[in-house]
Amino acid sequence: MDERALKEIVREIIGTEQTLDDCAVLSCNDRLLVATTDMLHETTDFPEGMTDWQIGWMSAAVTLSDIAAMGARPALVLLAVGLDRGERIREILLGAKACCDSCGAVLAGGDLDAHQELTIVSSGIGFAVGGKVIRRRGAVPGDLICITGPLGRAQAALDGYSCYERYLFEPVPRVSEGERLASAGTSSMMDISDGLVLSLYDLLDANECGYSIDSALLPLLEKVPPEKSREYALFGGGDFELLFTCPPEHLPVPDLDSYMVGRVIRDHTVLVDGKVAEYRGYLHRWT
Repeated sequence: MDERALKEIVREIIGTEQTLDDCAVLSCNDRLLVATTDMLHETTDFPEGMTDWQIGWMSAAVTLSDIAAMGARPALVLLAVGLDRGERIREILLGAKACCDSCGAVLAGGDLDAHQELTIVSSGIGFAVGGKVIRRRGAVPGDLICITGPLGRAQAALDGYSCYERYLFEPVPRVSEGERLASAGTSSMMDISDGLVLSLYDLLDANECGYSIDSALLPLLEKVPPEKSREYALFGGGDFELLFTCPPEHLPVPDLDSYMVGRVIRDHTVLVDGKVAEYRGYLHRWT
């Protein structure tokens, strides 16, 4: 059983609409507030070789990326840190604060306790730019499928391509890109933390249409063989780029680098080069 299978139990209790997007969305006077939370454990979420500063950066980045994926502007991040060793807290908080500062958010507090394994719960709040959020639902056949940057660099680092380590250890939330896309006619959006194909299956879950990717359009990574680069891009996790759909006439988006990698189709499926894509990517699993 994996985390997406367990989501069906969650839906039985709180409803489907509450589980479709990267953030919960609440009305707050004349604004929309978005809220999200993530849990990270040292053995499953922090790759070997990360410093405590980078662990703090990553812990804030995953939450800020969720806010960016809604096209919202982050306001604050809270960290609840279960520490195996108390002396680690300084560097963790310095890293988290640096990430928040880079995105215009405030590291506003949280909680501390003792834990056998370093565990961090990162929660964040943001506000929708112009009172509009971009959800996973909204794509229509004929829309283009786009990404905000090359994919697969984090997975390449995990496989020993050390030149890409900074993308694995210090992912940059695409906050400014998300804000631009919120006002540029984007029809749907999410971040790609678990791999492109798995993210497309998440979009499939929220929409009645389908998605067709042309792997030849995926930007290739330098120093990585082309077929391996495409494999990383399709199925590797940890990228935190934005995946969005939009009508063809809305590209290019001013002041935004992006790559068109496919089209939204009528059939409710995910295709790569015309074939149904394997359901594969980064997943927490229970045996």
